[in-house]
Amino acid sequence: MTEEHVFAEETPRHTRINKVISVSAGKTILEDHIRYPPGECNLYFLAENGNLVWHAERPTPETQYIRVKLNEDGRTLSAYTTDSIACEIDIKTGKLLSQIAFR
Repeated sequence: MTEEHVFAEETPRHTRINKVISVSAGKTILEDHIRYPPGECNLYFLAENGNLVWHAERPTPETQYIRVKLNEDGRTLSAYTTDSIACEIDIKTGKLLSQIAFR
């Protein structure tokens, strides 16, 4: 069973938390992309013990994520970037599975 929250009890790493998606292995966290350090991705996964498991792979080094949702399969995330790219991300690894530009 999964649960989605708009606000979280988690402490943000850099900005503020926009979304938390809880699954049995931990939580996917989306932080606000504005003023987020460019060297890190604002979409990441924390294990149940709070340890960082992954930062999501990005289509380009300067891209940040602005929206994310858990797909019905429970294994992938759909996310949208500041560069107008729709992405599919593996929830276990944070690897980018597919990407497509949209307008």
